[in-house]
Amino acid sequence: MSNSAESTSKRPLRVAIVGAGPAGVYAADILTKSNEVKDGDFEVSIDLFEAYPAPYGLIRYGVAPDHPRIKGIVNALHKVLDRGDIRFLGNVTYGRDLSLHDFRAFYDAVIFSTGAIKDAELDIPGIGLEGSFGGADFVSWYDGHPDVSREWPLEAKEIAVIGNGNVALDVARMLVKHADELLVTEIPENVYRALKNSPVTDVHVFGRRGPAQVKFTPLELRELSHAKDVDIILYPEDFEFDDASDEAIRSNNQIRTMVNTLTNWLVEEHAEAEVPSSRRLHLHFLHSPVEIYADDSAEGDTSGTGKVGKVAGIKFERMQLDGAGNVQGTGEFLDYPVQAVYRAIGYHGSPLDELEYDARRGVVPNEGGRVLDAEGNPVPGIYATGWIKRGPVGLIGHTKGDALETIGFLLEDRLTLPPAKNPDPQAIIELLEKRGIEYTNWEGWIKLDAHELALGAEWSASEEAGVERERIKVVPREDMVEISRGSSKG
Repeated sequence: MSNSAESTSKRPLRVAIVGAGPAGVYAADILTKSNEVKDGDFEVSIDLFEAYPAPYGLIRYGVAPDHPRIKGIVNALHKVLDRGDIRFLGNVTYGRDLSLHDFRAFYDAVIFSTGAIKDAELDIPGIGLEGSFGGADFVSWYDGHPDVSREWPLEAKEIAVIGNGNVALDVARMLVKHADELLVTEIPENVYRALKNSPVTDVHVFGRRGPAQVKFTPLELRELSHAKDVDIILYPEDFEFDDASDEAIRSNNQIRTMVNTLTNWLVEEHAEAEVPSSRRLHLHFLHSPVEIYADDSAEGDTSGTGKVGKVAGIKFERMQLDGAGNVQGTGEFLDYPVQAVYRAIGYHGSPLDELEYDARRGVVPNEGGRVLDAEGNPVPGIYATGWIKRGPVGLIGHTKGDALETIGFLLEDRLTLPPAKNPDPQAIIELLEKRGIEYTNWEGWIKLDAHELALGAEWSASEEAGVERERIKVVPREDMVEISRGSSKG
């Protein structure tokens, strides 16, 4: 038996998971339910670290608040963490509060599940103008992320959203939807007030390819039609289908459903409504962004932001399908007057201290979840799962299979893991307290959860209430920490 096996055979295997979103929680759950643990081959002791004071990661800070499936996913994650066999430690940032050296000292294995929160870049002229935004930044704002400004410039009447994935539709829906419809969600008060005062009349969503190649899902598409006093507008010239499109429609139920929905909307759109809606959501296909341009009258930077000029419009090249489902340019260019542009073309992972980083893909280099060093060799005891492992693709449910693969390799390696120098579970708590880190725990989340529910009940009972609110999200980090910590720790 190896020294590692000898040193861990008489105590639980200590595992740290960095990131308490779905990927991290799924990994913890799968490890605790593994056959090896259930059969008594070994015991496991898991600490789940999170940079935010609250758990759930992407579900709390990366998904539009009006998604009908959010509550179900939160309930499932809550059940896992509420069992008591996984310790949650929030408000602890990797690379600032704790280093890889620290984790090595207290844990036999470390799994990184830090996700991806930054916008993928769009390299076109004018992308840096005032009024040009990243969709991920907007999502963080309307989801009440504790580390972003509580203000957002909602001044545009006409807005372009670039992208044809679920995030693009989320961004467009939140921009065009009337704020009062969002009161049934946990939307923060500052977000509600800002959206309510928005002067928006038209939101245009642009995709490079055709209706049969979109990346969003039927659920996302259907949610668009639920917005009140919002007309959905489509354009017949965008409904181009090549052989690859026809084959995709025939062979894929999801694509067929979405194309049928869109074409039905296109037909129904010509039936004149008795009362036109006050807002319009335009869906455009076969448009490739070329340039965002400013108002010619703008002189220098008048905003104090360092950005020269304000968005006045966006230019696209008209595309056509090439027969294989891809697109090629036509040489025809179209201008749309807009005062704001949101790019929602994907997320990009961020580098992690002391680990290799693939800047092109935005991931930590790995083989099946085993993190690799600069020479391409597995780093003993270090693993990855979720978007930081495979890139920001797939739906939340896909992270379960992803975590299963990573945990499988950890279990395979468990007898050769470098043993922790100090595996006592209390030791990491003592280090956090010694460094003055105001960590939060699961008991603290229960307090914060109750507080947010109480805010919703208080609002519902107020004079201005016309609808019951289940909860209102607390935004400032210091408030979250204060409510969570209360008088208890550990």
